[in-house]
Formats: sequence, C-alpha cells, structure tokens
Amino acid sequence: QVQLVESGGGSVQAGGSLRLSCAASGDTYSNNCMGWFRKAPGKERERVATTGGGWTYYADSVKGRFTVSRDNAKNTVNLQMNSLKPEDTAIYYCAAGRSGGYCYEDDYKYWGQGTQVTVSS
Repeated sequence: QVQLVESGGGSVQAGGSLRLSCAASGDTYSNNCMGWFRKAPGKERERVATTGGGWTYYADSVKGRFTVSRDNAKNTVNLQMNSLKPEDTAIYYCAAGRSGGYCYEDDYKYWGQGTQVTVSS
C-alpha cells in the first residue's frame, strides 16, 4: 500500500512559477514509476510529466517549461512549473506504480488527492 500527498498548488499569474511536491509513504520499494497527471474541467486526464522505467515523459504542451525530479531517498517527486499559462489550470495528481520496463499510464496504480493549480491571465 502506498499513500501519496501532494502540496504546493495555488494561484499564480501567467508567466509565473510554481513547484509541486509529492510525498510517498508506505510500501514504496517497488514503485519505480512516479510522476504527475492533471485533469482540467471538460478535458480528459493528461499525463504531464513522469519518470521511471528508464524514461522521462513530458507532454508536448509542457516541454521546456516543466521539470519532473525525484528524490528516491526521501520518496518524493517534484514538478517545477515555469512560464505557466492559463491552459495549465487543472487539478494536478501525483501518481505512482510499478513496471518491469516502460511505465505506461495503466501502470500507475496509486494516486494522491490532487492539488489545484490556477493560472490567471
């Protein structure tokens, strides 16, 4: 069992920055896949930035602006978000899972409660 708790969400103006953090606890040993997804109203869930299985994934919409990082010793995963746009407004979810290779979206079995990110013009 893994528990994930996000923090760092809030409201910022376009062009600003925000750093999200996710703390994992419980049986985290085998969860090599960790990262961030988001859900905006009226849109499907989107994989934003994940790492694991030898790969780091970024959605095209955030490449060059967002950076995902992990601290395995502290069981945390972070998302540095720069040059934020109103289109980034969403609930951001931390997720974790396990895969023997590439981490597909279905491999993410554990989810946090989400943290709201609002970017105003």
